[in-house]
This record gives sequence, C-alpha cells and structure tokens, in this order.
Amino acid sequence: MLKILKKCIKGNKVHVRRGDTVAIISGKDKGKRGKVLAVSLKESKIMVSGVKIVSKHAKARNQSEESGIIKTEGAFYSCKAQLVCPHCNQLTRIMHVFENNKKHRSCKKCRKII
Repeated sequence: MLKILKKCIKGNKVHVRRGDTVAIISGKDKGKRGKVLAVSLKESKIMVSGVKIVSKHAKARNQSEESGIIKTEGAFYSCKAQLVCPHCNQLTRIMHVFENNKKHRSCKKCRKII
C-alpha cells in the first residue's frame, strides 16, 4: 500500500485534467464515475464530484449564516482513478500523439484524441 502511494507522490504528474470523467478503481467508492473538479499537482491529488464525501463542521460567521455539518467532496490520490474515454466510454490509459507540432492526449483503445 505504501509503495503505491509513494509512487504517486514521487512523480508529481497527474494523468487527468479538470473536467475529465474518471472512474474510481480502488477504495470504498470503487466503480463510481464523476467529473474532476480540482487537481493538485503538488500533492498528486484530485477531487471528483460525488466521490469521497466528507463532513465538515461549519461555524456561522455572521447571523445570516447557519452553522452545521456540510457534506463536500474530499481529495484523494490520482493513482486511484482511471480516465474514461469520451468516445468509446471505456476505462483507458492515455498516450501522447504529436499533430501539427502540438502534443495531444489520445485514448489507447480507440486512438481518438481526447
């Protein structure tokens, strides 16, 4: 378990971008899909909508706000999520393709540019 996490932290590379659809491949939310809300390159973590819901206790800052428990998405390591290709709708890895001197991400299964 620790070897996997060290591997994720070591590289500081994240294979997904904000707005991509990903599927969770390990953990209690295994099998869930959602859009990437935020990416932290420094920690190699991502936040996905509807995945890893955590409870935060919020205190009211003024009288118009209410205090209470707020449910929100938490961050987790990007190695626990895999990209879903928008064309073939399958879990896939990405490969890089150069086209017109520009680097593009491409699906390994259907070979279409993401």
